[in-house]
Amino acid sequence: MDFTIANEQQMLRTSAREFLEVECPRSLVREMETDDTGHSPKLWQKMADLGWLGLHFPKQYGGAGLSFQDMATLLEEMGRSLLPGPFFSTAVLCGQAVLEAGTDDQKANFLTKIASGQLIMALALTEPTAQYLASDISVQAKLSGSNYVINGTKMFVSDGQIADYFIVVSRTTQGTNPWEGISLLLVDAHSPGITVNPLRVMGIDKQAEVIFQDVRVPSDHLLGPADVGWSLVEKLLAWGAAGKCAESVGGAQAALELTVEYVKTRQAFGQPIGNFQAIQHHCANMLADVDTSRYLTYQAAWLVAQGKLNAPEISKAKAWISDAYRRVTTLAHQCHGAIAFTKKMDIHLYHKKSKVNEVLFGDAAFHWERIASSLET
Repeated sequence: MDFTIANEQQMLRTSAREFLEVECPRSLVREMETDDTGHSPKLWQKMADLGWLGLHFPKQYGGAGLSFQDMATLLEEMGRSLLPGPFFSTAVLCGQAVLEAGTDDQKANFLTKIASGQLIMALALTEPTAQYLASDISVQAKLSGSNYVINGTKMFVSDGQIADYFIVVSRTTQGTNPWEGISLLLVDAHSPGITVNPLRVMGIDKQAEVIFQDVRVPSDHLLGPADVGWSLVEKLLAWGAAGKCAESVGGAQAALELTVEYVKTRQAFGQPIGNFQAIQHHCANMLADVDTSRYLTYQAAWLVAQGKLNAPEISKAKAWISDAYRRVTTLAHQCHGAIAFTKKMDIHLYHKKSKVNEVLFGDAAFHWERIASSLET
């Protein structure tokens, strides 16, 4: 088991940091926070030109053929810069789903377009309950001739407001168990019968309600076999959880760096507040959380790269880091004092991001429950 940073990954980290410091300054993050799309097409195309959008795709589809460990390295830097836009939805989730379960034609069509920056995709998984459980999938997709007809509502669809295509997790038949009868469909976001309503959410992340009313989808847009799609969803949850861990580590590291810099210069009682033991304890606790989170993240990334998507260590990482990122940003607020709550400071951007990442792909309670269930079997 080797999840140390290789030389190639360190080079990727360095080049990504240099690029994002120039192309994704916090001024852009603030701009995208109030932008309805939360997306910069110019930045998106530059990332495509760098090969980031197809980083882990095979070269035959315009990708770089790298591993999930390489992707985790890139995601950490994106989390550090609070990168706005649909990279995670498109490249990490939907692209990987097509790579895993798509036909040769689907891979050639979708992956090449993602890698070149021509296609934005979004995963339509959660419903009004906002749970990652098979029993909560109620959107129906009924086979009618050569088409599936979709009816129902998906909620909290990340980047749904700008997606060209959705991967819709739907119930195609009623099985004995909740995970039976679930299928995934590739759905053109501009199909008749689709209504996308942007939601007011925290921070730079953009989410939408997506309503399907008699939406007709050709049967050859089925992603993977019919009625057994929940196994693919489980893989998506593992990819998503590990990816959000990496993103969170980058954000926590940035919050720590901002805090250390602030306490070195902020004066109180004639000296920098970093001289006070209470502040030093806070910074030490933040560092402990960041370092522990990074270790757990790269262990999870290694397991994902090895195809061990059911490993409980992935859930352990997400459970820990869901809380750790929030703890780090909370202590950052404590060290900054009341000024941290003003928009003048950047720390609030990371705190809001920590709250979003905390719940995406399962919060700590969800993943501790999964670990407990695995111990029972």
